Amino acid sequence: MEKIPLFDLPEGEKELPRNMPLAARMRPRTFADFVGQEHLVAEGRVLRKCIESDQLPSMILWGPPGSGKTTLAHIIANITKSHFSPLSAVSAGVADLRHIIGEAKERLKLSGQKTILFIDEIHRFNKAQQDAVLPFVENGTITLIGATTENPSFEVVSPLLSRCRVFRLNPLSDEEIKLIVERAIKDEERGLGALTLNLFQGIQGKVAVNEEALRHLVTMSDGDVRVALNALEMAAFATSPDGDGQRLINLPTIEEALQHRALLYDKSGDQHYDLISALHKSLRGSDPDAALYWLGRMLEAGEDPLYIARRLVRFASEDVGMADPQALVIAVAAQQAMHFVGLPEGNLALAEAAVYLATAPKSNSLYQAYSKVQEDVQHSRNEPVPLHLRNPVSGLMRQMGYGKGYKYAHDYPGHFVKQQNLPPSLQRKHYYIPSDQGYEKEVDARLKDWWGI
Repeated sequence: MEKIPLFDLPEGEKELPRNMPLAARMRPRTFADFVGQEHLVAEGRVLRKCIESDQLPSMILWGPPGSGKTTLAHIIANITKSHFSPLSAVSAGVADLRHIIGEAKERLKLSGQKTILFIDEIHRFNKAQQDAVLPFVENGTITLIGATTENPSFEVVSPLLSRCRVFRLNPLSDEEIKLIVERAIKDEERGLGALTLNLFQGIQGKVAVNEEALRHLVTMSDGDVRVALNALEMAAFATSPDGDGQRLINLPTIEEALQHRALLYDKSGDQHYDLISALHKSLRGSDPDAALYWLGRMLEAGEDPLYIARRLVRFASEDVGMADPQALVIAVAAQQAMHFVGLPEGNLALAEAAVYLATAPKSNSLYQAYSKVQEDVQHSRNEPVPLHLRNPVSGLMRQMGYGKGYKYAHDYPGHFVKQQNLPPSLQRKHYYIPSDQGYEKEVDARLKDWWGI
């Protein structure tokens, strides 16, 4: 089967330059070469059928880096024989959009050829820029393909989002990354199959990767094929040929090429919210191992440790509460320790708090109680404080009945006496209902003894 060109290159550049990064040279040209995202582009899938029948909707491709968003957009343009107009939302503005849309109108009028406007990192376009695209998506002047690593629900304006289909791309699996790496090693046209390590001396040699190094490369790429291929290429250039001309890449070379693992994280993006949610739910689920893992993921990726400390303090009150009042003390102490010693020493203080909170008895009685209070404060009459609870600090106040009938608890056996402390309309209200967990068992018994409830 004849391969469809990736995109039209200017005359004299039909061959991919050898100085292009390996990840760019190995970009798939057809669905036959495309690896992963079977839920979208496998034979018989709706998106695949729409592409092959040239009935393409505007769409947002949402997925992590290196999952194939740009590649899929190129393949779509080739199969539909559409003109491909790429823009990066990082550097493009409304003027660039107008220029491309003007050309698209002329192209459609003169030759009938459709235009695919591909906007990489569309989440970086502001509202005005996204609004500028909207009418031309609606009238069919262009077919929009936006690529984003962030949740489109939050980053793409509603009118534009309603006119696009959102397709979620998954991180590539280890098996898929391994397949792509092995193809790159063998490919003699675009890959490392006929690598020239020194263009001036013409030194040739085949590239091979030992099993241990390959496994490490695949694992540390974290589903991002671009990371894997760029590290592979660097390792290949750094490996000298043996007597047979073979360049065998070993584990130390791969480790050096990868350097420190670049963790996928954005302090204001999906990863930020997803990971803190995972930490909170792991703590609530009393799983110290998972809590430590998600804590580590955030800290090692560069999250503000005081942000995490604030969330631990919140958790101590919301999910542990009176089941273990010491939890709040531990969480605040961790915040103070992090503030005092900083990173990296403060990590252990947060780790200690996370383990304590995960292994503490759980109760959301305080959370539920305060939620009921909020409801009544917002939606019921705010009655005056009963006179017997008011402090009679002047003679006039005493004449008006301030403090009259107040019972001083310390004057009674057990330092307790029944009296009404809520406004009259709320006399039968009970906000705080202790659970049977941890310290709250004692609190429950004490309240029943005092109030008989």
